[in-house]
Amino acid sequence: MIRVGVIGASFARDAYLPALAHIPGAEAVALASNRIDSARKAAEPHGIPFVTDDWAEMIATQNLDLVCIATPTDTHLPMTLAALDAGAHVLCEKPTAMNADEARQMLDRAKAKGRLHMIDHEMRFNPNRSRVAEMIAHGDLGQIRHANIANISATWGDPASRPKGDWWSDASRGGGRLGANGSHQVDMLRWWLGEPTSVVGQALTFVPDRIDKKTGEAWTATADDLSYFTLEMASGALAQVFMSGVAANTIGNDTQVFGSKGTITLSNSDERLYFAKAGQGFEEITVADPKADLPGLNKGIWNVSVLSALQELTAAIAGKRELERGATFVDGLRNQMVLDAVIASTSSRRWEDLDMNAAV
Repeated sequence: MIRVGVIGASFARDAYLPALAHIPGAEAVALASNRIDSARKAAEPHGIPFVTDDWAEMIATQNLDLVCIATPTDTHLPMTLAALDAGAHVLCEKPTAMNADEARQMLDRAKAKGRLHMIDHEMRFNPNRSRVAEMIAHGDLGQIRHANIANISATWGDPASRPKGDWWSDASRGGGRLGANGSHQVDMLRWWLGEPTSVVGQALTFVPDRIDKKTGEAWTATADDLSYFTLEMASGALAQVFMSGVAANTIGNDTQVFGSKGTITLSNSDERLYFAKAGQGFEEITVADPKADLPGLNKGIWNVSVLSALQELTAAIAGKRELERGATFVDGLRNQMVLDAVIASTSSRRWEDLDMNAAV
């Protein structure tokens, strides 16, 4: 039996714990959260015996095979190192860390301890996005020339939309759209198109002056609520990503990939995948996820795809093999290098070159 401990109650409740219930041979035996009430509420429906508000105690005492980390970004490094030192394999949420230096420490420790390591970029296990990867690899689109991704929402636009103390709005804790959504986009583009060689962009705070809806207290947000960047890929392709949480209306996430032989479009709003050969009309080629209707799984591609990610990770642990799919800490480090370069570009207002070989 693979003994699993989870740190962080929110995503555990929504995704990790429902997914683990569908994996024979793996069992959630411990859960830690800063708020003990939240931990108990998440653990109770799954009969988890050990619940605590002290993650270090959980790691030190519970003899865990796998630790899943779903907490604010500034906690990823110490939690990951502690779990690895205790002999556990690690699944860590995105963004990987506060910066590339921390991400490298996580990777180096995992290698030194001989433990499996995965970043929860669960979209690598989504059937539609997997089909895009396959079509690009098989040459169905020809030479990829450019890709556009837009993620537009109104969720952060109202100054009262975020409570005071919200870590997602705090740059010192690793919050912001760039890490929350941009890390997923970077991972997907690297998966589809290969490594980037240079990036230019900005991470900006459009609505810094905020007010707590419950208390009326004014506070200042420091994390980016709008970010954009352009990646120049080693293949010669250009990839543009624009993410805003401060629009007046939510449009959602739209992805377009343009090649010399065809074009692909995919929208998160309806999860329909379309392909058009050069000079022809678009035809739907959507791939349904057979796991979407499993009992107990919450709706949404993120929650469903986590099951496939955990199935691969736990199978690798049980089989004492390397991961065959998914983003590892190597991917996490390279991803973080891109995010760091976007931050640098915000200040320099110019292209920042990337050396992905430095992550090996």
